[in-house]
Amino acid sequence: MTLQSLSQRQARRIALKAQGFLPQLRGVKRHDRRHLEATFEHVGLLQVDSVNVLDRAHYLTLFARLGAYDRSLIDRAAHMVAHPVSKKRKAFFEYWGHEASILPASLYPAMQWRMERAARHEGLWGNISRFAKENPKEVERVFREIEARGPVCVSDLEKRGARSGPWWGWDDSKLALEYLFWSGRITSAGRKAFTRYYDLPERVLPEDSFARPALEPFAAHKLLMEIGARCHGVGTEKCFRDYFRLSPSDARPALQALIEEGTLEPVEVEGWKATVYKHKDAQLPSRATCQALLAPFDSLIWLRDRAESLFNFRYRIEIYVPKEKRQYGYYVLPFLMGDQLVARLDLKANRQDGVLEVFAAHGEPTIDKGKVSAALAGELALMAGWMELDGIRVHSSGDLAAALFSEVAAL
Repeated sequence: MTLQSLSQRQARRIALKAQGFLPQLRGVKRHDRRHLEATFEHVGLLQVDSVNVLDRAHYLTLFARLGAYDRSLIDRAAHMVAHPVSKKRKAFFEYWGHEASILPASLYPAMQWRMERAARHEGLWGNISRFAKENPKEVERVFREIEARGPVCVSDLEKRGARSGPWWGWDDSKLALEYLFWSGRITSAGRKAFTRYYDLPERVLPEDSFARPALEPFAAHKLLMEIGARCHGVGTEKCFRDYFRLSPSDARPALQALIEEGTLEPVEVEGWKATVYKHKDAQLPSRATCQALLAPFDSLIWLRDRAESLFNFRYRIEIYVPKEKRQYGYYVLPFLMGDQLVARLDLKANRQDGVLEVFAAHGEPTIDKGKVSAALAGELALMAGWMELDGIRVHSSGDLAAALFSEVAAL
């Protein structure tokens, strides 16, 4: 059988369309719930992260695709900000998807296999598992308190207990909460100032999601692999299983089933050595007009090897690297222009001074610095306005800094 052959550029364009980098989403003057749901059709889930030097990761992932949207769209749908005493059911829920993630409530039955494994102390962090095994009475006490008083956050619990080792200063109650959350006995009812509030799933999730039977593990893995493949458009087995952090033993039977039913077909991609598959619904645009700053936790670049294979762009998070050893900066965002990653910026929202700080700006070797800097200045202005910052301050670090400074000054 002769396999379809794709150039690297064709694979990039398929991936960008699959990930929701579309003019019909970016070009909207006023976004509504339909645009949020359309974006989730392309990304599947949003990673949540506590780093807030620029903005929360889930906000930035949506900004990359929608532009200057109203944050309250996701806040209301997932109860991410408002105090969660509302009895309104959530359209999205938080759980361990890729990492900590916001997922559509419709996926709740597809994640229960992971909850059931966690209840058996499989697949969760060792410190949490050890605590739950050694302290079942404390776990049950915390559950009963949430059952009686929820929604509550960890500081609301009546008896906090001792702190257990170096885990961010987590005390016994926090460890019990995390075990209960991972095992699905409780869920996130929302957040206030990014502090998670907990309640019982049946009091938070839509009834049609909570009441549906849990999917058998194989059916769940197949669905999650299909979503990973659809959201990537084209990729390897590793690409697809990494999307929901599936193990090879869970992913491979599901992958084979998707191939046999025709959902995935093997293809060849220029420069890729591993076996590559294309989703049956993947589309190849004739051109790409994307322009976006990508947060470190954006689903387009979750898998660094994939980003390198698609874009010839080596990217690593340097948040945990000592300052003197960082190459590009602390919170570095790649810049997508057309169908290429052309630059990277170290950014911070300086809310005290009301400016968007560009601590460093580095371009890729073969770019047109004038064109890239002009596009970057426009994107930074859009971001600064969305963040309600008054200006942009470009520092001198990086080979693109001088050109970017001039473009920003001319805005």
